[in-house]
Amino acid sequence: MTTVLLLALPTSGLAYLLLAVLVGGESAGAPLPGETALITAAVLASQGKLALPAVVATAAAGAIVGDNFGYLLGRQGARRLLSRPGRFETARRGFLQRGEAFFERHGPKTVFFGRWLPFLRVTAALLAGAHRMRWRTFLAWNALGGISWAISVGIAGYVLGQAASAVLHTAGLVVIAVVAVAALVFFGWLKLRRP
Repeated sequence: MTTVLLLALPTSGLAYLLLAVLVGGESAGAPLPGETALITAAVLASQGKLALPAVVATAAAGAIVGDNFGYLLGRQGARRLLSRPGRFETARRGFLQRGEAFFERHGPKTVFFGRWLPFLRVTAALLAGAHRMRWRTFLAWNALGGISWAISVGIAGYVLGQAASAVLHTAGLVVIAVVAVAALVFFGWLKLRRP
């Protein structure tokens, strides 16, 4: 569907705008096909319909702006929801404490490498904000990750053409499956460990 949208636009300027909106929206936490839009735009660039440097720059800018919006949402909204009094308050506050410790130790790696993992690409900024990762640290690693992601995925899409879409989609599904199996094993282990 993203391919159809990008091809149907009457000007390349609108294609870049759509790319920025999809990547930025996905980065802010919305379930949008941001990476698919980048791959599609890169394939279109390989066909001469868009310019690869503009595709990469647009995707990187969309990722950085979207992630910073997601960080702000996490810091303001998600933090309030998790720390408010009421049902499951103890569990929610425990989640915040564990998350803060995690982001203190692993925040930069999570923000940087999260760009290439489907679930983290959508949630890392929200979680970093909710767990009070320092904004300057977040911004630096987010910018580095967003730029690296846009360059690597954009060049892969450009070089591999239409075959890149199938390869990256399959790789994304494999990563999701591995994370799901790891989570099931971890929660099963926790359940067995309880007396």
